[in-house]
Amino acid sequence: MDTAILRKWLKAGLIYQGQLQATTAGTPQGGIISPTLANVTLNGLERELIEHLGAKFGIAKTKKLKIHVVRYADDFVITGDSQEVLVDEVRPWIEAFLAVRGLQLSEEKTRITHIDQGFDFLGWNFRKYSGKLLIKPSKKNAQAFYRKVADTISGNKTVKQADLIRLLNPMLRGWAQYHSPVVAKQAYSRMEHLVFQRLWRWSKRRHPQKSADWVRKKYFLSVGDRHWVFAVPVVKRDGSKGLLELYQISGTVIKRHLKIKGDFHPFDPKWEQYGEKLRQDRMWDLMRYRKQWATLYMSQGGLCAHCGTALTDETGWHDHHLEYRMHGGKDTLSNRVLLHPHCHQQVHAGKIAVTKPVLS
Repeated sequence: MDTAILRKWLKAGLIYQGQLQATTAGTPQGGIISPTLANVTLNGLERELIEHLGAKFGIAKTKKLKIHVVRYADDFVITGDSQEVLVDEVRPWIEAFLAVRGLQLSEEKTRITHIDQGFDFLGWNFRKYSGKLLIKPSKKNAQAFYRKVADTISGNKTVKQADLIRLLNPMLRGWAQYHSPVVAKQAYSRMEHLVFQRLWRWSKRRHPQKSADWVRKKYFLSVGDRHWVFAVPVVKRDGSKGLLELYQISGTVIKRHLKIKGDFHPFDPKWEQYGEKLRQDRMWDLMRYRKQWATLYMSQGGLCAHCGTALTDETGWHDHHLEYRMHGGKDTLSNRVLLHPHCHQQVHAGKIAVTKPVLS
């Protein structure tokens, strides 16, 4: 990395509450430079570890050791077939790798454990129960989030109910959606119960002379078959009336992550088609993207932009970028067309240029 750019980046300061603050030491909390520096510094850790083991034990035996590295910025997990190989071979090599770069393992956060006892990583707990791996929100993550919600509620004792809901909803939605790919229903229900208790105390505190039934009717409504919903009637921007309700954590849909091929590289042209398919599958449940695909379909007259025959439910379709995203292509409709899946494959395999159809 260019050291001049790095030095300028470190000294650039940060904007906090509209004010420029100088950075004389360290990096800002939550700043993107921290994970960037971690990736630059730890680049090669995974590859060089496997190369070291392969040189020492041979390729066949190294595969049997089942050493795998999963890293996110400066947090990483290394799995192995036995505790001995992790203690005697992997950890000393990791410590030496870091020492060359002026780093060392955190004794507080580093431990070697069996999968049956489990471990926490990125807010999730990984553990096998009777041989079955379950990934759940970690207790530490749930406790930290609850403290954040509780502080928000207790710090806004006098605000209007609508304003409190607007403060809480992004927090609740973000936490729930982060954990939506894992086994989280039990954690959702528990968190929803804790938040309800906090809101009930918040509501009662505002009207100490009123009965519990009066407080319930004022702050908690019935919505469909759901009761005790923290909600308030509001007037929308268009003048219509509606309900502003607290985000329902337990209503978050659990949707598992799709496994991605290990060799996938978003900046390698040969993976462009695979990346487009991943993106299409990921966006399928978002209404705004469905509307975009409908617009593309209508603008093409329902025809494939490559072969000119009909796009149907039976043929299927793929969303293709005219200028590849890895080459700077945008996600705008002007840079996208719909193709048959087999036509999409032909376009990428043959490096065929596709033009956007113009209806006569």
